[in-house]
Amino acid sequence: MTFTPPMPVKTPVSAPYWDALREHRIRIQYSPSLDEYVFYPRILAPGTLADDLEWREISGEGTLYTFTVARKPVSPHFANSVPQLLAVVQWDEGPRLSTEIVNAEPSELRIGMRVRPVFFDHPEDEVTLLRYEPAP
Repeated sequence: MTFTPPMPVKTPVSAPYWDALREHRIRIQYSPSLDEYVFYPRILAPGTLADDLEWREISGEGTLYTFTVARKPVSPHFANSVPQLLAVVQWDEGPRLSTEIVNAEPSELRIGMRVRPVFFDHPEDEVTLLRYEPAP
């Protein structure tokens, strides 16, 4: 029996993020009152609860903050995807994103290494997933 991996569900709050990914762009929220970018999508700025969040495009480039090599599937949906290189990337703009590293061997990964975005389109689900690979 094979399982189809679960796909994210777009909500009214997260729609601008997912819509941008479908265009192979990355848009996240920015709070003028905090003078910083914010991620994950939300209604109010963290800390200040200001209602000033606006969507801005970012490069998506960043550094590998941390990672783990999952040699056993985290669920049956990922049985054919091991080893998985699960990671947290810190965008140059500040926030961190939980993601997966692709197009790399586990031995190549180093905390602090530069990474760049890779867009994985899933037209049947009308979603694009954001993954990362080592930058040249």
